[in-house]
Amino acid sequence: MAHINPNFNNLPQNYLFTDIARKVSQFKSKHPEINVISLGVGDVAGPLIPEVIDALKAAADDMSRTETFHGYAPESGYPFLREAIAATDYRDLDISADEIFISDGAKSDTGAIGDIFDLDNIVAVCDPVYPVYVDTNIMSGRAKNTKDFVYLPATADNSFVPELPDRPVDLIYLCFPNNPIGVGITKAQLTEWVDYANETGAVILYDAAYEAFVETPGVVHSIFEIPGARTCAIEFKSLSKTAGFTGMRCAYTVIPKDLERDGKSLNALWSRRQTTKMNGVAYPIQRAAAAVFTPEGQAGIKKQIAAYKENARTMREKLSAAGFDVFGGVDSPYIWLAVPDGDDWAFFDELLTGAGLICTPGSGFGKSGKGYVRFTVFGEFETIREAMARIAALYQNA
Repeated sequence: MAHINPNFNNLPQNYLFTDIARKVSQFKSKHPEINVISLGVGDVAGPLIPEVIDALKAAADDMSRTETFHGYAPESGYPFLREAIAATDYRDLDISADEIFISDGAKSDTGAIGDIFDLDNIVAVCDPVYPVYVDTNIMSGRAKNTKDFVYLPATADNSFVPELPDRPVDLIYLCFPNNPIGVGITKAQLTEWVDYANETGAVILYDAAYEAFVETPGVVHSIFEIPGARTCAIEFKSLSKTAGFTGMRCAYTVIPKDLERDGKSLNALWSRRQTTKMNGVAYPIQRAAAAVFTPEGQAGIKKQIAAYKENARTMREKLSAAGFDVFGGVDSPYIWLAVPDGDDWAFFDELLTGAGLICTPGSGFGKSGKGYVRFTVFGEFETIREAMARIAALYQNA
């Protein structure tokens, strides 16, 4: 008889967004007349930029001709894309094309990176935290349940940037600009983490999926801006929010060749893992991704991001005017709102039933998220204005 992986029994009952989807589905079935606006799940709304579409079409045409047809892609990515990323994202940093691995998403890679680490490693995560970091470590058996992690509270008391662990850890998940809080980290603050990791032998798993939204001087785009990061850090980046690739699926993970543990190159280990477990990202997708890293592509995505950042500015202004304390939304596409009575799920229900709006309860991201909700800034500007008008109407007499 086949048996299941018992570690799945230790997972939280439902994935956060599954619970949200269930509640929304029930509400919509009872109130089909209401146009529900989602500010919860971080999915983009704008179309792909013309440069990406043109490259995608040209690559599809390539697949129609024998002489330009492409079968299996290189597991680590085509050189044309890896070189374009190195020359653009890392042009002023010491990162080469063969230290960049192309994948179908940062979610996939942050979930799979544990394959190259021992199950006895102690894992530290920020609190609140993106649930995938926690759930995938439980699935693997590295943690038996949510209590097995070292939690690093990110609260208003520390300006939402956690302090160094107070006990030894081996793997440290950092996400900046942070999901769900939406704040960035400065070079001085991140230097403390890099120094700590190099001193203790820990490895930082740095999720920089939202770095394209950074505008504040001194806030980090890449951990490799920090001296010493090459010997202690792995970085994950994604085109999902940067270029609207949520439906296209393309991301990249950076593992320097200098990063070793137990005398082994983590770059080589990840390459071995990828060649075994995946067959690469489709050629048309990689050609479309490469268009992002052209001068025209960079100009196009910056224009698109600017539109989302205008949404964020409007939301911060309107939510503050409605009497709420808001954080984030400057260097990221997320706004973190303090719920007046501290009950984030009740606030979620109140917004859904009273205004037809969807947010994400902060307690779904961890203990320190209780009392907050997350809003995303993605959407058409008129939709955002309508959502803010509904909130103003709901709370004008509060």
